Amino acid sequence: MNLSYHPLDLKLKHIFQIARETRTVQNNVVALLKDEDGIIGYGEAAPTRFFGEDVMSVMRTLVQSLDLLKDADPFQIEDITLYLKNKFPPDAAARAAIDIALHDMIGKKLKIPLYKFLGLRRHEGKETSFTIGIDTMEKMCKKVEEAKDFPILKIKMGFQDDIKVLKELRKITKAIFRVDANTGWTPDEAIQKLNLMEELGVELVEQPFPVGSIEPLKKVRRHTKIPIFVDEDVKDSKDIPAFSDAADGINIKLMKCGGIREAIRMIYTARALNLKIMIGCNIESSVSITAAAHLMSLVDYIDLDGNLLVINDPYIGVIVDKGKLTLPAGNGLGVEARDSIPLPSLQGGTDKLVCPC
Repeated sequence: MNLSYHPLDLKLKHIFQIARETRTVQNNVVALLKDEDGIIGYGEAAPTRFFGEDVMSVMRTLVQSLDLLKDADPFQIEDITLYLKNKFPPDAAARAAIDIALHDMIGKKLKIPLYKFLGLRRHEGKETSFTIGIDTMEKMCKKVEEAKDFPILKIKMGFQDDIKVLKELRKITKAIFRVDANTGWTPDEAIQKLNLMEELGVELVEQPFPVGSIEPLKKVRRHTKIPIFVDEDVKDSKDIPAFSDAADGINIKLMKCGGIREAIRMIYTARALNLKIMIGCNIESSVSITAAAHLMSLVDYIDLDGNLLVINDPYIGVIVDKGKLTLPAGNGLGVEARDSIPLPSLQGGTDKLVCPC
């Protein structure tokens, strides 16, 4: 297989702010695997500084994966992804790009969609939440008005007066609220706020505390009723058992765990521990968002809106209509390039790559 890649700078519709950072552009990398028959598998890495990755680290990992992939059988996904995990343990987003591209290629070679290759059913009609990032009261209200077609809103919190803002948002929408504190609260603060949120139609709360705060999570669960999900705390399946009695559910992201293979392991691990499951995302194009959407029949909650937050997604994949997700009809991921946005040439393959070492 011939591996090539190119950076993908996704421009956001609004300034995106959470409790720990602000940005206007998301810097991703698209990976392309091409076999001897000319079949191309698409993958994407959406790295985050929180987990120690960026575009340069992703490209370094891709370059260092060239020799392995050159002579590999794409159907041996388990062996390939395990090797990559052992060789590049911190580089989950980079590994996810390869994992997704392999799955896309195999689906195209077999002429079946990804969900069918995974033994799943085509699941239609599940609704994704739509994210409302931190901003001024006025701007957050405006964002909610713009998202009036979405029945579920994910409100980013973890800032001063966040409850006051949430109360104002409730006045202008009847949407279900999910709250993501992105590690921004203290335990006592969380208890107070979660109890207030019961009257505001909040369905669940994500990651109220910094990573590793197991005892604070247990304390909060004893004093509140709203389900608590962990996100940054669970990168892959080995992290889940520690939270079996400290949380109600987990948020799985392909970029956090390394791709589809590990996401499925996380799903079955969580089920064995009676934890609920959300599948989420970073700010991503339709490539990796569609890959995650193929798993939606296995999860309880969906938060796959990363491609809806940008203005220059160069791909067409999963369709979102009033929050409801519909998978594309094609083989593999079913993703196609958008003609109106030019893409870098695929010609030249690995001999055109420049190592960012």
